[in-house]
Amino acid sequence: MNQQLLLDNLTNPALLFFALGILAVKLKSDLEIPSTTSKFISLYLLFSIGFKGGQELSHSEFSTEILLTILFAILAAILIPVYVFLISKRKLGVENAGAIAASYGSVSAVTFVTALNFLETLNIKSDGHMVAVMALMEAPAIIVGVLLIRSSSQKVAHNQSLKSLFVHSLTNSSVLLILGSLIIGYLANEKAAEGIKPFTNDLFKGFLVVFLLDMGINSARKLEDFFKHGWFVTLLAVIVPLINGCVAAYLSQFVTSSEGNRFILAILAASASYIAVPAAMKISVPNANPSIYVPMTLAITFPLNITLGMPIYLAIIEL
Repeated sequence: MNQQLLLDNLTNPALLFFALGILAVKLKSDLEIPSTTSKFISLYLLFSIGFKGGQELSHSEFSTEILLTILFAILAAILIPVYVFLISKRKLGVENAGAIAASYGSVSAVTFVTALNFLETLNIKSDGHMVAVMALMEAPAIIVGVLLIRSSSQKVAHNQSLKSLFVHSLTNSSVLLILGSLIIGYLANEKAAEGIKPFTNDLFKGFLVVFLLDMGINSARKLEDFFKHGWFVTLLAVIVPLINGCVAAYLSQFVTSSEGNRFILAILAASASYIAVPAAMKISVPNANPSIYVPMTLAITFPLNITLGMPIYLAIIEL
């Protein structure tokens, strides 16, 4: 792995602001991003990447490579929850294992955004259809997670049909916004789209660092409860994303030759959801303990991916 690349990533302003958020909590500072502001920024980031992805997609011709990339991503979203569930259910119980499995099979939009920023600093291009790939990975993992819980436990209520679960996954605010923005970006008149380019492009990095500052604050607040659950969940939160990312980085060569697209596939496989999955689990599996799976994905896996993970996955791809 290129040491200079790792150093550049560790000194990236986005990561440093994330670290500042953690430091603020440890110092018991009153630094805080208002919840309404944080919500607006998260919506902005999803809108921006969706719209830009749609614009890129409108200039691309549908090909076998795009189809294979989508199938690869969906297959990853189905298989990852299965093996994570089998590993964790004995130690953590069926409900918690299912929620963790869904989290790691699903994706993190913020990790995706940070990865795009990382590629941009290296002048590596990824294609617009990767936004659609990310959005399509969300729902399958949630459905597989709930199916695994239902098939392994008699205590879980079966009062929600798979159809309603699928609809709920697709209508989750983050999934709906990014899919909707993607479609709008694809359909939008190119000249009219140029008019909002300063908003979707020029302000993006500034909003990203403020959002990651807020993420750092929220992560640090959840760490104390998380560590009460012992070494197993910590180890799981470190090993699972690295395995997923490294395997995807290697296997992606068989579906696309684009270095940028391969990297995005790796980071999507390595990332874990801490927005859509908790919302779905709260309804479908209320007995699952969010103080286990949310800090795993938000406080451990997310910073791991944006510090060590991204340079490792890129190094595998370049080799």
